[in-house]
Amino acid sequence: MLDLARLRALHAVSVHGSVAGAAAALGYTPSAVSQQISKLERETRTTLLERRGRGVALTEEARHLADAAQELLAIVERTETTLEERRGQPSGLLTVAAFASAARGLLPQVLADLAHRHPALDVRLTEVDPHLSVELVARGVTDLAVAHDWDIAPLPAPEGIEQAVIGDDLCDLVVPAGHPFTTRRVIRRSDLGGERWVCQPPGRVCHDWLVRTLRAAGFEPDIAHVAEENHTIVALVAAGLGVAVVPRLGTGALPPGAVTVPLEPGPVRRLYALWRTGAARRPAITEAVRSLQEHWTDRREAQGPLPGDLPSVRHPPGVPRQ
Repeated sequence: MLDLARLRALHAVSVHGSVAGAAAALGYTPSAVSQQISKLERETRTTLLERRGRGVALTEEARHLADAAQELLAIVERTETTLEERRGQPSGLLTVAAFASAARGLLPQVLADLAHRHPALDVRLTEVDPHLSVELVARGVTDLAVAHDWDIAPLPAPEGIEQAVIGDDLCDLVVPAGHPFTTRRVIRRSDLGGERWVCQPPGRVCHDWLVRTLRAAGFEPDIAHVAEENHTIVALVAAGLGVAVVPRLGTGALPPGAVTVPLEPGPVRRLYALWRTGAARRPAITEAVRSLQEHWTDRREAQGPLPGDLPSVRHPPGVPRQ
């Protein structure tokens, strides 16, 4: 009989493309995942992974087995959801994936809240690239994801995935202290030409927004410095090396030498919680969405109204936005 934990490990390797990626998603060490795969190979008397340079690739038999594993894991999920629903209390394991600034600026409070309210619920967080979130939920690798979209990049909503709005995250134009923009009441997008920019790498939504916005205004962006983390971007701005558009979530207080100026219209990204339709009745999902929305509202109210803010979106817990 095939072992479900070993099938789960193979499925994670198929989704993440590597043993290390699967280990990070499952909360194991890479050696533990490798051991699970080796045992599954012995059970099935089949080679499942092949060396490809420094990485591995699934054999044809492994891909077939990974597809079967996904179906089996979906059945297990439905069964666990029914049992948890009958108990009426959040319990068991809940895996959450979130992009970096949400993992830093929102999830710590949410995870602490859930741990306090529901001791029988074991929530595990993994930080992932934003564009991976929907796929990870759809393929059953994670139970719940916190993702975002912008006006230029609407969040995909594949069949079998439900979502609820968490709130709107305003993005600020951050410039060095003493920059001419600091003497202006408002900065418009048409004023942004000729600036040197600090930005995230190509392929990230922030980068794409900047390029499209400036080109729509008739400017070719001069991206002088590229960095992954918002804190690094802000530090480069504070050193006088350029200007940047930075989301407020997860950025924190600005260092000396960096200030925000009002940009109109200001870019806004909307945050969502996503989960599989089959798990929609699970109390753990309902409670996690409630906590995300509640802590987002508390966070925005603590900040107070700021220039350019949009109203924070409240969405009834447990009622998905289709």
